[in-house]
Amino acid sequence: MILYNVTVNIDHSVEEEWLKWMKEQHIPDVMNTGCFKRNLLCKINAESEGGSSYSIQYFCDSQKELDHYLNNYAAQLQQEHASKYLGKFAAFRTLLDVIHTQDF
Repeated sequence: MILYNVTVNIDHSVEEEWLKWMKEQHIPDVMNTGCFKRNLLCKINAESEGGSSYSIQYFCDSQKELDHYLNNYAAQLQQEHASKYLGKFAAFRTLLDVIHTQDF
């Protein structure tokens, strides 16, 4: 399993609007690509001047699925986000191979 993590620091002035948009529009748009099977939206518990940080995690079964997303959907969805919140956020992406998971 692969975890595609997007970390975003969003300005406090648009945080509430951004969270609503992420939950109602952006994350559903990403999931509707069919490339991911699960997602998590997490607030990072850390002090940050001028903004709050979030981790948006998307899980897929294979590198092939992730590559399909990156090659066919990522640029447009990232551009929508950038246009809507220009100058109000910073973001970086991380790819992780899930080695082990265990539910209790």
